[in-house]
Amino acid sequence: MGLFKETKENSLTSAEVSALWFQYMGDGMAICVYKYFLKIVEKQDIKRTLEFALQLAESQIKKIDEFLKAANFQVPRGFTENDVNLHASRLFSDQFLLFYSKIMTIHGLTAYSLAVTNSERKDIQNYFFDCMETAKELFQQIEDLAKNQPNYSSVPTIPSPREVEFIDSTGIISNLIGDKRPLNSSEISNLFFNSKKTGFIRSLSLAFSQVANQEDVRNFMLKNVKLAGQDAESFDAILEGDNLPIPKRWDAEITNSTVSPFSDKLMMFHAVLLVNAALSYYGAALGSSLRSDIILNYSRVFTHAMEAGAISYSIMVKHGWLEKQPEAIDRKALAEGGEE
Repeated sequence: MGLFKETKENSLTSAEVSALWFQYMGDGMAICVYKYFLKIVEKQDIKRTLEFALQLAESQIKKIDEFLKAANFQVPRGFTENDVNLHASRLFSDQFLLFYSKIMTIHGLTAYSLAVTNSERKDIQNYFFDCMETAKELFQQIEDLAKNQPNYSSVPTIPSPREVEFIDSTGIISNLIGDKRPLNSSEISNLFFNSKKTGFIRSLSLAFSQVANQEDVRNFMLKNVKLAGQDAESFDAILEGDNLPIPKRWDAEITNSTVSPFSDKLMMFHAVLLVNAALSYYGAALGSSLRSDIILNYSRVFTHAMEAGAISYSIMVKHGWLEKQPEAIDRKALAEGGEE
């Protein structure tokens, strides 16, 4: 009975395993990335923030290792020192290192909040709450620094309405047949942030295309540059249609280095991670948009992200880079084995 109780207490649901497994992979990647960043960063204030980001990833991956082993789950291989070249020359400016950290911290906060709501064990919930708290601290550090950078883009402001107003049904119907009303606050916020995040994918893919070793990886990154660039511009066009500002672009913060700081495996995993995040953000934005042109635009960019995802998974499987997640028991295979 004692052994059963211990096993029961340490058991994990599929949702908990999934959240821990993906965070382990993401933190392993982050450790490689931030170790390289700390080799090239010059500004001391940015360096301190990057050191904090590395410290969080290293402490979290140790905790996840404990959770998985206690539940008798195989710990992923993830990423090692073989996936980073700390002697590679500078590929990114200090500004880009900070911008990268901001985008990835946003993704982390989103993932942690979802993990909390899907976890049943209180210690797992508390772990992800702790992750949210430290990620909040990191995000605020980054934001304080970012506001003083030349490329900082502030979200557009809108005037405060004088009174409470309601949308009339005629207005919505008119919009559906082509009469565009001004963008509302939710649409502006989503368009701005999706333009910023998609522009980030373009810039990072541009950098990776310069340093990739495998031809198919390089070609994928170049395709991603094109698709993500088109998608970011499509968001910008809608914002500019209402005379609203658009986010700054980061391509100029990529150097001309062709020496890769990361393995092709790590860069492709990074692409998969960003594609999955983009699909989530596009889906959420689609659900809160009422203008037909915005809905159609999100449908197009969603298709682009799906296409990029399919290609990236194919490349990772081809090269043996895609680790298999824990799966349900294959009852059919067991039955067929028993028949033999």
